[in-house]
Amino acid sequence: MTDIDSTATVADPAARDGVVATIAERVAAVRAGFAAGVTRPLAWRREQLRAVERMLRENHEELERAIFSDLGKPPVEGYMTELGPVLTEVKILLKNLEKWTRPKRVPFMPTLWSRGFIQREPLGTVLVIAPWNYPVDLLFMPAVGAIAAGDAVVLKPSELAPATSEVLARLVPQYLDPRAFAVIEGGVAETTELLDLAWDHIFYTGNGTVGRIVMAAAAKHLTPVTLELGGKSPVWIDPSADIAKAAQWLTWGKFLNTGQTCVAPDYVMTTREMQPKLVAALKTEIANFYGNDPRSNPDYGRIVNERHAARLAALIDGAEIALGGEVDVQTRYVAPTLLVDVEMTDPVMQEEIFGPVLPIVPVAGIDAAIARINAGDKPLALYVFSQSDGPVEAILDRTSSGSVAINASMIQLGVDTLPFGGVGGSGMGSYHGEKSIEIFSHNRSVLKKAPGPNPAAMTFPPYTPKKEKLLRSV
Repeated sequence: MTDIDSTATVADPAARDGVVATIAERVAAVRAGFAAGVTRPLAWRREQLRAVERMLRENHEELERAIFSDLGKPPVEGYMTELGPVLTEVKILLKNLEKWTRPKRVPFMPTLWSRGFIQREPLGTVLVIAPWNYPVDLLFMPAVGAIAAGDAVVLKPSELAPATSEVLARLVPQYLDPRAFAVIEGGVAETTELLDLAWDHIFYTGNGTVGRIVMAAAAKHLTPVTLELGGKSPVWIDPSADIAKAAQWLTWGKFLNTGQTCVAPDYVMTTREMQPKLVAALKTEIANFYGNDPRSNPDYGRIVNERHAARLAALIDGAEIALGGEVDVQTRYVAPTLLVDVEMTDPVMQEEIFGPVLPIVPVAGIDAAIARINAGDKPLALYVFSQSDGPVEAILDRTSSGSVAINASMIQLGVDTLPFGGVGGSGMGSYHGEKSIEIFSHNRSVLKKAPGPNPAAMTFPPYTPKKEKLLRSV
C-alpha cells in the first residue's frame, strides 16, 4: 500500500554546469547511457552491484536514522527489514550473474538443420517506483535485479518517506554510475511526468488505485509493467493448529513495522470456539514482544503520518476491542489492537488495514473461510495454521493467492528461490533471485542455420505433387 502526496516538495534535482536539468532531460541522459552500451558488460554490472553493497554498508547508520525518522522503525529492525534483504539479494545475484545471464542453448533441430539458443538481453531503461513502508528495500530490491539484467534505472523513492528519500537522492550519485542511474524525488506532479514518458519497463510497488494509474499510463506506450500491490491477506487458524506458535507468528507478522507491510496478516478467520483461545495467546505474545506499554517500547514503531493514523482510528471506531485501541494521531501512535467478533461488513474489512490492527472473524469452518477468501480479490499472501493436512490441501486446491505460508507468516518473502508477486487484484509479475533478472530482460530467440542440407526447401514453390504429398503428411 502506498499513495502519492500532492503536497510533497521536490529536492534539488541534478544540475550540470549550474543549470538544473528537467526530468525529461535526466531520463534522456540515462537512456543515452544505455544506448551507448554502458550497462551491458557483466564487469560493469558486478561493479554496480558491489557499489550498492558499499553504499548500504558504509551509510547504514544514516539510512537507519532516516528510516526511524519516517517510520519510527528501530535501527536493528531497519537493518533487518530494509538493508539486510538487499545485501543478501546482491550477494545472490553476484554469485549467479554469469549463469543467469548466459545464452541458453536449445536442442539441435534436425527438421530445420539448425541450432538455436535463447539470449537474455536487457530491456533498456526502466522506472522503479517505490512505496513508503519499506523505502530502501522496495526501491533497491527490484533495482538490483535491473542492474544484474543490464538495464539503466531511474529510481523514484516515496515522498511520504522524505528523510529516506533525501538520503538516497544524495548517496546514489556518489556510488552508482550517473550515466545509467538517476533518482527523481517529488510528488504527484513529478510522478505523473515520469509516467508520461516512454519506458522499457515500469516496476511499481503500492496500492491498486495507483497501480491502475501506472498501468493506464504504461498502456499508452505499450510498456510492460510489474505491479506489486497489496490487499487483504487472510489467515485461517484451524482447530488443529498449535495456538501458541500461531499467535507468535501472527504477532511478529502483524506488528512488525507496525503492520505497514503488504503481506502482513490482514485478518484472521477461525471458529467461534477457537476465538477466545487465540485472543488469549495473542495477548501473551504481544506482551512478550512489546511489554505492557508498547508506546514507550523502543522496539515498536509508528505510523507513517497523521493522516494514516487518523484513518486507522476511524477503522476501529465502534468495533469490539479485545486489546489496544489507543490512538494518538499527533504522535502517529496506534497500539497493537485486537478486534473480535468482526463481520465482513464492518469498516475494518472494507480496505487493506495497513496498520497494527488485527480483526478476528469467526466462521463456521474451513469451507466458510475459503468461500470468504474467494469472494474478494485474490490476496498477495495467504496464511494457514494447521497440524492436519486436510485444511492445508483445501486452501491450496480451492483458493488463489500470490503466495502461501503454512504454519508461519511473511518469511516466504525471504527465499530467493520462491518468486514473490501477486495475482489478480494483488498484482502481476514476480521477482527475487533469478526471477528478478528475468522480469527485466527479454528472452530473445536466436536460430542459426547449420551447414548442410536445407529441409525447408520442400516448402519452397513450385508446389509439385511430391512436395504437396510431403507437406500434407504432417
